[in-house]
Amino acid sequence: MSEEKDEIEGEGKAIPEDEVLDDSIDESAENDNPAGKFDALLNMEDGKTHRISGMFRDWFLDYASYVILERAVPHIEDGLKPVQRRILHAMFRMDDGRFNKVANIIGFTMQFHPHGDASIGDALVQLGQKDLMIETQGNFGNILTGDSAAAPRYIEARLSKFALEVAFNPKTTQWMSSYDGRNKEPVTLPMKFPLLLVQGVEGIAVGLASKILPHNFNEVIDAAIAYLKNEPFALYPDFPTGGLADCANYNDGARGGKVKVRARIIKTDNKTLVINEIPFGLDTTKLIESITRANDKGKIKIKKVDDNTAQNAEIMIQLSNDVSPDMTIDALYAFTDCEMSISTYACIIRDEKPVFFSASDILRITTDQTKELLRRELEIRLDELDEEWHFSSLEKIFFEQRLYRELEKDTATYDDQLAAIDKAFIPFRSLLRRDITPDDIIKLTEKPVRRISKFDIKKAEEHIKGLEDEMEKIKNDLANLVRYTIDYFKRIKKKYGTGRERKTELRSFDTIAATRVVIANEKLYANWEEGFVGYGLKKDQYICDCSDMDEIISIRKDGTYIVSKVSEKAFLGKNLQYINVFQRNDSRTIYNIVYRDGRNGPIMIKRCAISGITRDKEYHLTKGEPGSQLLYFSANPNGEAELLRVTLKPRPRLKSLNMDVNFADISIKGRDAQGNILTRYAIHKIALKERGSSTLGGKQIWWDADVRRLNEDGHGTLLGEFGNSDKLLVVTTEGKYRIAGFDVSQHFVDNIRLIEKFDSTSIFTAVYYDYESTFWYLKRFPFEQTAQAVSFIGEGRQALKCLSREIRPQFVITFGGLSKHKPQETIDAGEFIGVKSLKAKGKRLSTFEIAKVEEIEPLPPSAAIQASDNPTSPADTTPEVKFTEVKFEAKEGKAEQMSLDL
Repeated sequence: MSEEKDEIEGEGKAIPEDEVLDDSIDESAENDNPAGKFDALLNMEDGKTHRISGMFRDWFLDYASYVILERAVPHIEDGLKPVQRRILHAMFRMDDGRFNKVANIIGFTMQFHPHGDASIGDALVQLGQKDLMIETQGNFGNILTGDSAAAPRYIEARLSKFALEVAFNPKTTQWMSSYDGRNKEPVTLPMKFPLLLVQGVEGIAVGLASKILPHNFNEVIDAAIAYLKNEPFALYPDFPTGGLADCANYNDGARGGKVKVRARIIKTDNKTLVINEIPFGLDTTKLIESITRANDKGKIKIKKVDDNTAQNAEIMIQLSNDVSPDMTIDALYAFTDCEMSISTYACIIRDEKPVFFSASDILRITTDQTKELLRRELEIRLDELDEEWHFSSLEKIFFEQRLYRELEKDTATYDDQLAAIDKAFIPFRSLLRRDITPDDIIKLTEKPVRRISKFDIKKAEEHIKGLEDEMEKIKNDLANLVRYTIDYFKRIKKKYGTGRERKTELRSFDTIAATRVVIANEKLYANWEEGFVGYGLKKDQYICDCSDMDEIISIRKDGTYIVSKVSEKAFLGKNLQYINVFQRNDSRTIYNIVYRDGRNGPIMIKRCAISGITRDKEYHLTKGEPGSQLLYFSANPNGEAELLRVTLKPRPRLKSLNMDVNFADISIKGRDAQGNILTRYAIHKIALKERGSSTLGGKQIWWDADVRRLNEDGHGTLLGEFGNSDKLLVVTTEGKYRIAGFDVSQHFVDNIRLIEKFDSTSIFTAVYYDYESTFWYLKRFPFEQTAQAVSFIGEGRQALKCLSREIRPQFVITFGGLSKHKPQETIDAGEFIGVKSLKAKGKRLSTFEIAKVEEIEPLPPSAAIQASDNPTSPADTTPEVKFTEVKFEAKEGKAEQMSLDL
């Protein structure tokens, strides 16, 4: 340190090297006393200035290590932070089966925890809210609303039966001294359960953090059993607040994983949305605040939000009359905390240091630990039984062979009596499993005299036999420890798993583009002469509604165009031809263009779409020659093609000056295509003669069952090509249906059984069970137009069992009850019942009791139908067939029949 000189900041004064405190002072002090380096600093009374950089480095590392190991990060062996472990240990010490005041528990825990009562109270309330290790009584707060718990003196708690069974066993617990040395506390609790995965944990230490998401109680047990059986398993989080979760990037809970969580939003009607499950980590107050902020910023448009949360979450959102509920749901996910992303970093303490694991690793470690603890408990119990067997056998010999008579010799001393009894046991030592110790003899002689008279040899033999049977069973369990551990987990699941079903629904989320769901909260204006565009030009010409997130496309008369972000006021160039909101990847908006190439070039015609481009970059609809000009332009949102009347300028030898041009004859190409030559002569004018129809055909619509949404991107099952008048048929598992449009923004219920393009001529066959009459019915009918969800099996208590759209479906009936020995019966639906109206009840399948009905392979279409579809079949081989159809025009409540000859 001869060359080292430090300056005191702000004074510019160098510290003399003879006044510098060497780091060796701290190290020597620390070797003698853990707090020695602190004392070395506090006891400096020499008035000198000392360098503290080394101290800061060492002390900060000690502080960080302390926070990591003793406060914020759970231990792998029991899944608990130190404060949680001390709370449970204190409650176990206090446990008498009755509830204890939380204030008393906090005070008792302070014997082991070196921090204030507030941290203990908060940790105890959080444990109580998890509803696993602690039973609560009183107001412990509400995780849904964020309400805090009542004061500790007003609420009570006790250990749950589950905690007493899996977390405590003094015989297998490793102990250490408490912080003040007055008490003993467990190093870790002997936890025979993967508690860390079920409860989850969140802690922030110095330099790192830990966040393990909670998992389902029963699923964790099933995964542990699968691991013990060497079978594959998968773990996904399950949150106490319910909601929806997308675990595509969960990464098995390891560091770097992410889980998207969503609130469950239900559309009760076109003006009301209800949130009945909220994302994990939020409460209804925070969620409503985020909704209100989005509404204030104009991202969504709502009238009112009401919080009716009690035992279950319920947030009522009232919508304006001009707002789409489906678009609002998407907007809530896009702009509020109704959708959140949760990162995972499973950091735990193992071997006195923090380690990052995955959820599967934690399960394997804790399951192996459970198996080891069960082995130790079995071995301890076996030793106890062996000791009890030894003494019971010793006692039986002692009384059966009347060795107690040695105690009746008055002349002998007590030591002589003990020696005589020990000698008397010599012939029987081969019947025992270990040597007889003096303590055994003393224990025998301490038996009261009345035991001698009441000793029953037969009961003693039965007791020894029971001990031997139990020992044999334990030995068998030790030899088959994996099977024993599996049975243990099954017993835990059966005993405590009821009511712990999964609350969070796992599904894939669709990606919501914010620009597509944001409401039009601004109006776009344009000053055509000056070339300014924006939503702040309220005195200029109105163009359209827009949002502050939209992009706009501006096309000039020279054929150049640019896409830019909408703003309050922006200069986009003079001679503007067209301005509108721009939708990226929109391939259905077709631009029909007639332009002059250069100043004196030919007249070109083209049709193109403008989809992906770079913002604020200038592009050309023409060839880019100087002097080019747009002579005709139209933007068609559905690819319409109009008919034009083109008038040429008079010219010698030019016979016809007029010609009709149909854009439908022009192929749609890319935006950089030059187009086709329309004419090489100068044009006098171009007039619109007739507006045309779309040349693009219908839209291809797909159904993605994973995210339960429609799309035009090719994800999922193709439903078909939809025109403007086409509809969707949506059938639920409850036996309800509705006819819907094919707008990709709409939301669907979770229990969809069938979704397809609606065809009013299709005949469906349904089998359902009526709970009121306890009968099974079959009906055949076509679906009718209705926008509301309507039941097609009745308004009472019915259950839809089968639904088929086959032409000739077949069903197999399996009988049950008193008729279970009756052979199965096959039903041809076409012969069993004719086509009726939607409201018809149908025909009862059988008078016998039915266990189940299953659809089997349908019959092939009849020969007549096959022949009618084949025009080359000989007429003389085609028999005359009459089909009976139902005309669905009700006449006095009855269907009218008509015959059709083929």
